[in-house]
Amino acid sequence: MEMADVVRQLENSSIIVAGAAGFLAKIFVEKLLRVQPNMKRLYLLLRAEDKKLAAQRFNSEIISKNLFRVLKEECGPNFNTLIAQKVTVVPGDITCVNLGVEDLDLLEEMWKEVDVVVNVAATTNFDERYDVSLSINTMGAMRVLNFAKRSYVSGERKGLILENPYRVGDTLNGTSGLDIENEKRIIDEKLKEFKAENATEKDVKLAMKNLGIQRARKFGWPNTYVFTKAMGEMLLGNLKANFPIVIVRPTIVTSTYKEPFPGWVEGLRTINSFVVGYAQGKLSFLLGDPNTITDLIPGDMVVNAMVAAIVTHMNKSNEEEEIIIYQVGSSASNPISYSSIQDFGQRYFMKHPWIDGEGKAVKVGKIPVLKTMEIFHGYMALRYLLPLKGLEILNAAFCQYFGGLYHNLCRKINYAMRMIELYEPYLFFKGIYDDMNTERLRQPIREEKGAENMLYFDPKSINWEDYFMNIHLPGVVKYVFG
Repeated sequence: MEMADVVRQLENSSIIVAGAAGFLAKIFVEKLLRVQPNMKRLYLLLRAEDKKLAAQRFNSEIISKNLFRVLKEECGPNFNTLIAQKVTVVPGDITCVNLGVEDLDLLEEMWKEVDVVVNVAATTNFDERYDVSLSINTMGAMRVLNFAKRSYVSGERKGLILENPYRVGDTLNGTSGLDIENEKRIIDEKLKEFKAENATEKDVKLAMKNLGIQRARKFGWPNTYVFTKAMGEMLLGNLKANFPIVIVRPTIVTSTYKEPFPGWVEGLRTINSFVVGYAQGKLSFLLGDPNTITDLIPGDMVVNAMVAAIVTHMNKSNEEEEIIIYQVGSSASNPISYSSIQDFGQRYFMKHPWIDGEGKAVKVGKIPVLKTMEIFHGYMALRYLLPLKGLEILNAAFCQYFGGLYHNLCRKINYAMRMIELYEPYLFFKGIYDDMNTERLRQPIREEKGAENMLYFDPKSINWEDYFMNIHLPGVVKYVFG
């Protein structure tokens, strides 16, 4: 795969990007426009009621972002012309038939012109309502596949996690009975119960969040997000027939490593939740096994893997193959321990403390690390069984049990407990993500001068200390804290 081949295969191609306002989607769009301005068309699907609102979202949530500054500098006065010629903003919704696109002429145009459909539309919130997450992450994937056919995405495991597709009914813990239609029925029945009881929207929202966690844990997944994404993969495998499908599974996505510049990140997600909580003094303890491998990968490396997968497979038949999986992570080839991340955060924020709303520096230091989960497991089990008043009593007892060492926890119990509930499986995770397929994707790029600089996604090139101290943590402070 020579450099010219990478560029040439994207030339005159048309790509639909579903979920174009997402973190990875923005990096993907910026990359394509910068490396191949001779693409024919980028159709960006944005959830909106009409073209005007979609255009407003495109301008405010995508093109105005600092991420695009390099492209703007390179294009100069021609930037707006590039966008006008290459980008079509499409109002739609992946939870609807035909992705919610109501413009029939535009629909026919896309079905006729599109070469590749890229679905990055998802709710990535670990704590999302189950009904919302199933509709977007599971059923939405099916609707994207149905749309694409008209035109021609881990859980709690130990050991090596292979790059194999999920099949309908698969679970991670051996529990039988996973049926997607049944999951939909469970949601519908619960919503009917809430309606009959005249439950408040706040109560319904919390209950649907808890339901998602419960159903995910029942079958071995750590949270609603990965559970519903896995079910989406199952539907794709069941419905693909001879349609070519490639799935890129990133692990924990962090700020950009190099392009378009180091350190760009968006949103309070995954490890950034802990970074912000620690820097602002909201965490009075840390939880986890210090030896746990935390599988991280910078966002631009994920996007480069996506581009490499596209140019590798866009002209190939996949009639007799299963879905092709590329796991993009670092645990197999360049692992980083949970304790190292803790150390980097402590060192960085002791040297560069966060300034609070009153202009005072927040002092941080070494804080206790809990290495066992027995007490928390018992606490979590009781939380789901107790009414609100009982939960308040349980919280008070929990704080009293830990005493003075964790006195701050009493004031921040809900924040701390929800963080523990969502991230506990990752903080004690014993799995390693196999990336042999991804390594085979990297190999021809590594051998060509220029191609590797353009589509770098080898985690072995990352010096984690340098990355955290000089790229990721400063990026979080600049783009998330601000």
